[in-house]
Amino acid sequence: MKLILASNSPRRKKIMSALGLEFEVIPSNYEEKLETDVFSYELIEDLATQKALDVVKRVDKNSVVIGADTVVVLHNKILGKPHTKENAYKMLKELSGQTHSVVTSVCGINTKTNRAALISTTSYVRFCELTSEMIQYYVETFSPLDKAGSYGIQELPPNYIEKFEGSFENIVGLDPEAVKQVLAQLQYSS
Repeated sequence: MKLILASNSPRRKKIMSALGLEFEVIPSNYEEKLETDVFSYELIEDLATQKALDVVKRVDKNSVVIGADTVVVLHNKILGKPHTKENAYKMLKELSGQTHSVVTSVCGINTKTNRAALISTTSYVRFCELTSEMIQYYVETFSPLDKAGSYGIQELPPNYIEKFEGSFENIVGLDPEAVKQVLAQLQYSS
């Protein structure tokens, strides 16, 4: 049985590899369009499911497809991927001194049995008070445009985060425990 990751994210690939899984990458072409920026688990779980379903249509009937979606949520508002450096700056300014949640939904679909499993994981991150210079430095030095909430926790300089709670990998983009549980529910064995 083939295992397929419906994401081209280098961070997700690394987390899957760290689990010792052999998998193929077939990126989803599903276009993420949020009709609202008000957070709900249903919304994020639907995005993860749609990403997996897009790839299911293109693979053989002996596969498990894993789709995932990660969002940053501040005061019940979704902070998606910024489209410009100005947007990235604004988002980081909003996150400064605040605690926000990072939610990743993982959807697995077994193409042989047509069964699906879905798990969402929530972690919490508290940013330090960031100066304008700190935000500008991050926006100019790193790649905030391809990351929900404009940042990657794994690349933040040491004095940007006060603390985090929950799964670190979930904040990066994929909770290993959720992947293991989804695969177990779908009775996947390599």
